[in-house]
This record gives sequence, structure tokens and C-alpha cells, in this order.
Amino acid sequence: MPPLLLVLLLALQGGKPASKPVIACFGDSLTAGHGLTPGLGYPELLQKKLPAWRVVNLGVSGDTTAGGLARIGTVTSLKPRIVVLELGANDGLRGLPLKATRSNLEQMVVALQKSGARVVLAGMTLPPNYGPEYIRDFEKVYKDLAAKYKLRLIPFLLDGVAYPGTNLMQRDGLHPNARGTEKVADTVLKAIRPLLR
Repeated sequence: MPPLLLVLLLALQGGKPASKPVIACFGDSLTAGHGLTPGLGYPELLQKKLPAWRVVNLGVSGDTTAGGLARIGTVTSLKPRIVVLELGANDGLRGLPLKATRSNLEQMVVALQKSGARVVLAGMTLPPNYGPEYIRDFEKVYKDLAAKYKLRLIPFLLDGVAYPGTNLMQRDGLHPNARGTEKVADTVLKAIRPLLR
């Protein structure tokens, strides 16, 4: 039956077509697509690869885990089936206490799981000048939460992208360029694929 006819039939019957399940990409500038042409962020690239799903970009440039926690209701209101949680990089770059970062991330994970969403946690790392101890403890936040709440973990969202010589980063050295973002989208797709079934 042609799609338009199906919609009309459902309308006459008082029904409505089933909406697509939602994947919410919830994060900061890495999700928002900072520095990229609109529509070239990794969530938009995911949408092209997953036409049976509705991929929503909930990235806010500069957001911290505290900011993410403050807008968690925006995410849960969408009733997403899957959430890619990508926050914490700005906490680390600002040298914020990791205890607060962990607490904020944990509260978000709990709220998302309570809403029925499957959470994929996108981990990050920091530039070497932050010192090995802080970097190690920062990365451990993601590993510990993934283990505690049985989350799918992307150990480092920019793996294979944020390295010298790849030419996949923008001039700021913090955000992927268009080619790098394609690789990020592939990384995320690989992580969420088992949850799509």
C-alpha cells in the first residue's frame, strides 16, 4: 500500500502511524558538530546510515556534565530507545573535580536507564599537559561507570582521529573535521549496532 494511502487510512480509523524509535545523541560540541557545516555532525551522519530510526542531536557546545544533568529531562522526554552519552570533556579541560564529574554522569545514567533507554557511554581523554595522574583518573570515571551500570563503552570517542598526522582534526586540535567526523560516526555505529536489534 502506498505510504500516503496508509496514513489516510490510519487517520480515518483514528490511528496514527507508528513513530520511529529514537536514538538521542546527548553531549557537548563533539556531538553538536562544532566548526562543521550544519548537517555534518556525527548524529546527522548516523541518521543517514539508520533510516529506520530517528536520530536526535542534543549536543550543546561548551556543555559540562553539570549542564547535561540540568537538561536531562529534555532527553528523557523523547523516550529514546538508545542514548549516546558524550559529556565530560569540558569538565576535564577546565580541571574540574572528578568527583563532581563522576556524580553528574552517574545521575544521568541512572535517569536514562530508569526511563528505559539503553546507554552508550562515550569516553574521552585529555591532552598530556594535564598530567598522567589526572588523565588516568579522568579516563577511569568512564570505565568505572560502564562496569557498574553494564553500559556499552566507547573508550575514546576520537580514537583514530585525534592523533598527530591523521589530518582529521580542525585547527583547534579539539574537534574533528568533516572527514574525522565520518570516522566518529562509524565508531558510534559500531558501538550501538548490537542495541539496534
